[in-house]
Amino acid sequence: MFDASKIESMIGPSLLAMGYSVVRISFSGGRRPTLQIMTERTDDAPMTVDDCATVSHTVSALLDVADPIESTYTLEISSPGIDRPLTRRGDYERFAGFETQIELQQPLEGRRRFRGKLLGLEGDNAKLQVGADTVTLPLGAISRAKLVLTDELIAATQPQNRT
Repeated sequence: MFDASKIESMIGPSLLAMGYSVVRISFSGGRRPTLQIMTERTDDAPMTVDDCATVSHTVSALLDVADPIESTYTLEISSPGIDRPLTRRGDYERFAGFETQIELQQPLEGRRRFRGKLLGLEGDNAKLQVGADTVTLPLGAISRAKLVLTDELIAATQPQNRT
């Protein structure tokens, strides 16, 4: 059985020492099973093809030794991209102010999907401004969250605008 946290504990420390952090790990089955590991640089610089190759070589070596997945699979290393998923608690603070799509596991007051301006965290809840309303969404109830590609987000990711 696939265990993303087990794989993250195997590769995370080495990647962190190299200046990368794990954003998400997923495994898709089917005819050609794929292990996707999404990483980003800890210095917030954009990921390059060379970064992905470096991460790929390291992760491949670590997984070859530990062999956590019994079947054959394709290893895919990727960057989160501009319209990145929000997977860690800190992402909700880091990307506050940007338009976000959030999907819940179960409906909250009849809704599962929300889109609005991310306001950050309040305790264990993400705060989202949806129109004139502020919505509080429990982090534990979120099944998927990602930034929405907007002109504002693109402008913020340009090298001259990075801090």
